[in-house]
Amino acid sequence: MGTLSDIRLFLLDLDGTFYLDGTPLPGALDFLTALRAKGVPFAFLTNNSSRGREEYLDRLNAMGAQITGRELLTSADATLDYLAREGFDRELLLVGTPSLEAQFAAAGYQLHSGRPKAVVLGFDTTLTYQKLVDLCNAVRAGLPYIATHPDFNCPVKGGFIPDIGGVIALVEACTGRRPDAVIGKPNAFIAEAAADRFGVPLAQICMVGDRLYTDIALGGCGVKTALVLSGETSSADYEKSEIRADFVFDGIWQMAAAL
Repeated sequence: MGTLSDIRLFLLDLDGTFYLDGTPLPGALDFLTALRAKGVPFAFLTNNSSRGREEYLDRLNAMGAQITGRELLTSADATLDYLAREGFDRELLLVGTPSLEAQFAAAGYQLHSGRPKAVVLGFDTTLTYQKLVDLCNAVRAGLPYIATHPDFNCPVKGGFIPDIGGVIALVEACTGRRPDAVIGKPNAFIAEAAADRFGVPLAQICMVGDRLYTDIALGGCGVKTALVLSGETSSADYEKSEIRADFVFDGIWQMAAAL
């Protein structure tokens, strides 16, 4: 199994792992300090494609994380990497928030041409019925169909709100199709994007997170995983789960010493 000292890149989930309700969890900033002292790179990794990169950077740096843009990877970033690598046409139907639209437009994609060649579905907190109609029509017509991530719920203060997974299920019920590719955790695309960015093989990357079916299931693509019991997953949940982590900690505060 190895130890944390064998890891050359740590990927850190956000809510429930590094912070909770916008406040760093105990020891979270200390873990970053320990990684920097040892010269081990890290990146925050999130499936949430409803917020822009600058919002995440501002939020993390306001907490004292002191990170650069290179140390943040969202499912939107990984989706853009995937589209570029696969040579997708620049005319897209993008279902997403204004911040997601701005990120794709800045990358050179045309989002309102009227003749899209592919469909990208993000976590859209500005979703309308007309967007659903356009999405289903495009999927039904057979256009390549990409989703940024698979989560059914997004954690918020006081509970959860519906995430992209519910929309994927709705589109499947209406069209009979599921996405041709889902980019975010637990799928390999986002881990491969991180590996490419930092030049580290998958086997020497560790995903740190609190959610079994996304963070820890990412281990299926060859990365190591560390479960922290500070968020969604309790020790009782983990005991019953078939998804297993390489390392288990009560919280990120225990990880600095384990380095």
